Amino acid sequence: MKKYFYVIIVLLIAIALIFVPSALMGEKNTEPEAEEASAPIYTVRTANAEIRTLQAYIELNANIVSGHQVTVMPDIAGRLVSMKAGLGSVVRKGELVAEVDPSRPGTAYLLSPVYAPVSGMVVSVSQTVGSTVSAAAVLMTLAVNGSIEIEASIPEREIGQLRTGLEAQIRLEAFPSETFAAVLTHISPVLDPVSRIKKVTLRFVRNDQRINPGMFARVKLNTRTYENVVSVPQDALIEQRGKTIVYVLNIDSQNNTPVVQLREVVVGVSVNRETEIKSGLEGGEAVVIQGHQFLTDGALVRVIGSKI
Repeated sequence: MKKYFYVIIVLLIAIALIFVPSALMGEKNTEPEAEEASAPIYTVRTANAEIRTLQAYIELNANIVSGHQVTVMPDIAGRLVSMKAGLGSVVRKGELVAEVDPSRPGTAYLLSPVYAPVSGMVVSVSQTVGSTVSAAAVLMTLAVNGSIEIEASIPEREIGQLRTGLEAQIRLEAFPSETFAAVLTHISPVLDPVSRIKKVTLRFVRNDQRINPGMFARVKLNTRTYENVVSVPQDALIEQRGKTIVYVLNIDSQNNTPVVQLREVVVGVSVNRETEIKSGLEGGEAVVIQGHQFLTDGALVRVIGSKI
């Protein structure tokens, strides 16, 4: 009887060892793991690549000078008794500008008139009333009408772009809200070996009596013109391992969301922060100009503004 009892106890222990551990451990978790986090979305601003004409230019400081000057001298020696035109006066050819008294002690002569040999502006006065002058003395200097010029200096690195006939816009401190048109008329054949600059001369398209020799000028000289080129803002360009790239805005065809595509481009000239794209981009394509610091090829983006 005792033997039968022990057999039952052993069977119960065996059954407990089989079922209890599984009950204590519980069933294995078969739920799928949490989904991977969504891909990040970057906020960007874009601008369209445009087909346009880029006008390269050079900005220079310059001086207004008299292109053609004529000196005025008396016909006879004597005492200068009057000056009819002063500094800055505009005179006509044949106009009386001074008088000289050729009388000597004990003699009396009529006053000798001095006439303007040409029409122009008095740019310097060399004698004063009451002084004794000879027949070779310069009384005044006239700048011939229409001969006002602009003189500027061009650095050596820019002289390869120069040719006569180039157009320019001139700004004067005396008239800051106005622009005056000019044309390049002369290029010095000599380069200064010390300063490495070349002198150039420009002439105003229209005469303006308000413009006087001695004025300071700011010149914007148009050089080369690049017509019908694809261009983008310089902010769109990224230098990466010796290459220039842009991020082009596209639409993902599967989920209709905006993404960017990394595109290598070949650049040309830059003018006013607009850069020519020689290859790699077509007009009308949108490129990222802000927010591209963390972008990668195929990144999801949200466009918050554009420059069109």
